[in-house]
Amino acid sequence: DAEKIWDILLEAGKPKGLQPTGLGCRDTLRFEASMPLYGHELTADISPLEAGLTRFVSFDKGAFNGRDVLLAQKEQGVKRKLVGFEMTDRGIARAGYPVRKNGENIGHVTSGTMAPTLGKNLGMALVRADVGPVGTEIDIEIREKSVRAKTISRPFYKRGK
Repeated sequence: DAEKIWDILLEAGKPKGLQPTGLGCRDTLRFEASMPLYGHELTADISPLEAGLTRFVSFDKGAFNGRDVLLAQKEQGVKRKLVGFEMTDRGIARAGYPVRKNGENIGHVTSGTMAPTLGKNLGMALVRADVGPVGTEIDIEIREKSVRAKTISRPFYKRGK
């Protein structure tokens, strides 16, 4: 019985502060750790290499679907990449918002929110690979207004830091 198991788990975890949480909490935690969410940072059109997950792709363990495409990306370099950013002007970026650099459209936000652990408005965006180094100024279009941000390293949060 699921309800009985739920009650047992909550009771067992009570001394350690275990509390029920929802999907929003899970999404915030995965976001702060810069973990991809399928449909946002990973899709049928965003490869693991573009999403910064090259370390999880093994080219020496035999054939797999998509291997040739990924190998070509590895050898030629990706055209797009996932970057982290911090809002430097007031605003919260949301998935789908356009990203610009010097007025030119360079990509779109994949996820964005206020990161409560860090107290900052952060986001991830899929942008052209030539966007520039960490610290590059970009603009996020929020409700038809250009709002300033800068690229930052990912993950945003690391345990113990």
